[in-house]
Amino acid sequence: MKTTIYNQEGKGIGTTILPKEIFDVKLNPDLVHQVVVSQMAIRRKVVAHTKTRAEVRGGGKKPWRQKGTGRARAGSIRSPIWRGGGVTFGPTTEKVFKKRIPKKMRRKALFMVLSAKAKENLLLVLDNLKIEKPKTKLMAEILNKLFTRAAAKGGKEDLSSLTTKKGSGLVVLPRMDKNIIKAVNNIPRVSTVQAKDLNVLDLLCYKYIMIPKEAIKVIKETFLTS
Repeated sequence: MKTTIYNQEGKGIGTTILPKEIFDVKLNPDLVHQVVVSQMAIRRKVVAHTKTRAEVRGGGKKPWRQKGTGRARAGSIRSPIWRGGGVTFGPTTEKVFKKRIPKKMRRKALFMVLSAKAKENLLLVLDNLKIEKPKTKLMAEILNKLFTRAAAKGGKEDLSSLTTKKGSGLVVLPRMDKNIIKAVNNIPRVSTVQAKDLNVLDLLCYKYIMIPKEAIKVIKETFLTS
């Protein structure tokens, strides 16, 4: 698949061939959905937690003697049938929502989403992405030009500013770049991810994908050779 290469000014400076194994894979919605559900389950944070009788404070002493009082037998005030006692079958942080998906399925779904982004003109390939200082203003200007170019290429809507809700984008970095990460952190609906950590859920959370040529090599080395 041939695509245009852009510079940081949003101008086309040439073309390149995208790897067919990554950017020309037929979409299987069921597989993508399965991988997304598993990744959302892994990221799920368990907050609700109730104390069992083993975690409730007190209860070291038998409330009253076993016989002769006329009352029911009781061994601890931490019993679930007592007010202030433990909770039976309540939610706990020990619950695991993790769903295991084979590595080949995850990678196949990743390639499917990348292919879909490329076919829908939502993928922008850059010759290089670099800023000297972690300035949000500089990064916002670069992204505005690139996102506007992407909108014009797709012919769907005009994205002249990142303030529009439709201007979400993901910047794929070939390696850790603190200047770019810090500059992007203050821009709404835009995020960064390293190429080696690319995943289906992050790709689907953003409309446009901005990726330097060097990052494509990292994706190929990470997901095809290993």
